This record gives sequence, C-alpha cells and structure tokens, in this order.
Amino acid sequence: MRALGYIDERALHLEYRFAKGRAERYPALAAELVRLPADAIVAWGTPASLAAKQATGTVPIIMISGDPIAVGLVPGLAHPGANVTGLSTLAADLEGKRIELLKELLANLARVAVLSNPTNPFCTVAVQNARAAAMALHLDVEVVEAAEERDLDRAFLTLSRQRPDAILTVADPFLTSQRTRLAAFMIENRFPSIYTYREDILAGGLISYATNYYDVFRRAAMLTDKILKGAKPAELPIQQPTKFELIINLKTAKALGLVVPAMLLARADEVIE
Repeated sequence: MRALGYIDERALHLEYRFAKGRAERYPALAAELVRLPADAIVAWGTPASLAAKQATGTVPIIMISGDPIAVGLVPGLAHPGANVTGLSTLAADLEGKRIELLKELLANLARVAVLSNPTNPFCTVAVQNARAAAMALHLDVEVVEAAEERDLDRAFLTLSRQRPDAILTVADPFLTSQRTRLAAFMIENRFPSIYTYREDILAGGLISYATNYYDVFRRAAMLTDKILKGAKPAELPIQQPTKFELIINLKTAKALGLVVPAMLLARADEVIE
C-alpha cells in the first residue's frame, strides 16, 4: 500500500485482527471491523473470508481463498457479485500437484496421509482433490484430522501407528500455527511431508509447492486501492495466481535420510541448506 501512495495514517489507517489459529474467533473479529466502520476488509484465508462475508453485505471485501467458488464465497470468477472480490490461490487445485511431487520424491510411494482441519470448508475441497489425484496414481489415502491442539496430539498418535509413506498437510490457519510442532514430529518420525506455505519449510518442513503468496498480497493491495478509489467489488473479477514456487529443505531431507532426485532439485525455486 505504501508503494501505491499510502505513505502514512493520513492516507490510510490499518486495523489488524488475528485469530491466532482459532477459527471460532473469526466471526467476532469480522463483526468488530464492520462496527468500526471499515471502508474495506482484506481477509486472508477461507475461514476469515467467510466470516467477513457473513458479517456484512455492504462493506467491500477483498478475500484471498484457495477455492472461493467451491466454498461459496463467490458464484463465479468473472462476475463475483455483491460486495466480495479478491484472489483465488488455487490451493485446492494444487493438491494433485503436491501428490505428484511426493511420488516423484519417493519412487515406492504407496500410502499418503492427508492432515486436514475438518472445521475449515476449504480443507474439505482440498481433501477431495488430493483423493482424486492419489486415485489416479493408484495410491492409498488416509485422512487424519485436527482442529485444535488436543486433536493434533491424537493425530500424531494415529500417524505414528499408521506409518504412511508420506504426509500432505493441507493449508489451514490452525495447522499453519502449529508449523514448528508439525516439522519436529515429521523429522522425529521420519515422515517425508509436503505443505503449501514457505514458512512451513523454514520451520523444518521438507517440501512446499504453492502460489507465490507475496505476489498475491501485492495484488490484493492493488485491488484494495481500486476499491478505495471507487471501484465496485462486483465489477472486479477474481484474480488467479500466475507464479508458483517449489521450495525444498535439504537439511530436513538429510535428517530424514532422503536423497532428493536431481531432476526435482533442479526445478526448485528455492533450496534451503
């Protein structure tokens, strides 16, 4: 926003609200922003975006969601309608690519566990896509769910018993808030794992493949600028990502006793050593 000319609070005042990985807090936080009142709401992630939409039918919303049509945020990409526009990260569509990357990493891959949050509507869509991709590759899939820390403890026990060949962690605010615990568990139990966010890999995860989220945030700022200058959300098509990143943590690969195939390593946009 600074790059677009909003250099101080006289031009733009930002109010931040964080759910800290607790999805049940989003409705109250969204209602707070509507009461301020806000001229526009930028919502990161499906739970936050749905809460914002439920809180107001008039305040413009710039949402960022993995699959805004499937979760009911907008009826279509070209004509979002009402007070919502924003960006799709195609996160759900990319679950198939993540499964393929696991297969490329592990030649003998047969069983994949998908760690998901059942309270997040996006995760439901993502799991469906992961199942379809796994079926096409003749892989078995087990879904393990966690919506809070107690659930995660149980999920760890389940994964330790099941011993899948690899684990795919679906993009979710709660699971992302637990990235350090997740990475430590994967390494301790020697589970190859794949994620959506670069931050998961910096925390010790093995591989991520996703939209370039920094580019997404820049484009969200540009949409916000247009709306603050009078554009109507209903007339601004939902934007889709154009940049994708493959990130590999070689330090984690070494800890897991894995040798990353040279062809896969060569395609990485970033290698953490």
